[in-house]
Amino acid sequence: MKKITITGAFGYSGKYTTQKLLKKGYKVQTITNSLNKKNPFGNKIEVSKLEFKNPEKFTEILQGTDVLINTYWVRFNHKKFTHNKAVENTKIMLDAAKKAGVKKIVHVSITNPDKNSDLEYFKGKAELEEYLKQTAIPFSIVRPAVLFGEQDILINNIAWMIRHMPIMGIFGKGEYKIQPIYVHDFAELLIKEAENEQNNIVNAIGAETFTYNELVKTIAKIIGSKKPIINVSPWLGYWVGKIISSIKKDVTITRPEIKGLMDNLLYVDDEPAGKTKLTDWAEKNKNTLGKTYSNELSRR
Repeated sequence: MKKITITGAFGYSGKYTTQKLLKKGYKVQTITNSLNKKNPFGNKIEVSKLEFKNPEKFTEILQGTDVLINTYWVRFNHKKFTHNKAVENTKIMLDAAKKAGVKKIVHVSITNPDKNSDLEYFKGKAELEEYLKQTAIPFSIVRPAVLFGEQDILINNIAWMIRHMPIMGIFGKGEYKIQPIYVHDFAELLIKEAENEQNNIVNAIGAETFTYNELVKTIAKIIGSKKPIINVSPWLGYWVGKIISSIKKDVTITRPEIKGLMDNLLYVDDEPAGKTKLTDWAEKNKNTLGKTYSNELSRR
């Protein structure tokens, strides 16, 4: 029985991946910053803290791990966490994994990572991909664009805004593309790569590709909204998001996220890795999709 250590088993993709690992009979350990969160797995998994400040302890925790699945990252800079700190912390984790003798690392990255990008998210992910390769540990790099499914952030909150705003705005012309992957398909892909002994890089894109215009209009049609959908300047769209953030005590959208989206960085010309269509899933969940706002900061 292989022992798999996964970061963030109480989080979004980590939770579904852990469910599937346990079902397949793996011994599972999670390392997390969210020890205060409810543990849905009870004594079925080992739980340890992410020991970024104590590399020796981190190495000890990873002893006996066959595969490390790393989903750890931050979506945006905040007073309590930053992309730069996430890069530094991940390097500590990778060094600990090497010292502990971990046999394989499955690392979650992003579509179109670029070490020369002026966007910290994409630059940081590219830096970590290179660092992982230099450890000489066998690896799989999995590059998702956007996840959707139960409890997702982006797709749900687009639907929430369509339901609750008098007018739905689309950044610019909305011709840039997006390829959402179902969270269960993504979890299965992580496990597939954990079982793959070869080095691999996978673009974890979903079964459907949309322009942003198409995505918003498709969601609106599925949930039965006939509200106006208009194209607005990215500046105006950001400030509307800023107002929602203030009301919800969250970060709804950031300028770098808008730029990454409009620069087509959530699109790659590749075969789909997921089989579940967003349109099919949204149709099945149309009565609940977007009914409540998904708060990123409250999850942390």
